[in-house]
Amino acid sequence: VLLAIGRDACTRNIGLQTIGVKINEKNGKVPVNDEEQTNVPHVYAIGDILEGKLELTPVAIQAGRLLAQRLYGGSSKKCDYINVPTTVFTPLEYGSCGYPEQKAIDEYGEQNLEVYHTLFWPLEWTVPGRDNNTCYAKVICNKQDNNRVIGLHVLGPNAGEVTQGFAAAIKCGLTKELLDETIGIHPTCAEVFTTMDITKSSGQDITQKGC
Repeated sequence: VLLAIGRDACTRNIGLQTIGVKINEKNGKVPVNDEEQTNVPHVYAIGDILEGKLELTPVAIQAGRLLAQRLYGGSSKKCDYINVPTTVFTPLEYGSCGYPEQKAIDEYGEQNLEVYHTLFWPLEWTVPGRDNNTCYAKVICNKQDNNRVIGLHVLGPNAGEVTQGFAAAIKCGLTKELLDETIGIHPTCAEVFTTMDITKSSGQDITQKGC
């Protein structure tokens, strides 16, 4: 990555101060509660200008749709800003859904988590002889909640496609037991999530010799 400049929240010159809406003076972001409501009760904000939320178009669309349903359709459903699948489309893709490991530790405590991980070797890398141990997969489980999966991470080919599928399972309450009971499609990259048995806490070697 040579340059990652990000985006500015252009909120300083649209009159928010006139009606008393607070913004973060440092970055222009707008703090809201879990219903996208600002400090002024009848003013809401969605999308990239939200402080502490993901700057992703599908997230803004979902939040806007749910806000409209709450305001005018009698719904009470809120946007889930945690279990959001996303991908970095670098030459070797990275995909994730749920908590990063450090945030999971901050939220639940390291003693309450079990982290399973492995390196893996995609089948299509066999002929060109690429490194066995470049691709990586990890699931973070909450031991206090039936080993529910609260974070899933993958670095490898087609990570976006893999992550999108598992995101639905995470929304449904995926657990490590359910992953273990799922029959993998061999030989796919996604199969690795059905065969993980090494925890980070064990310190065991996760290097691979083949598919």
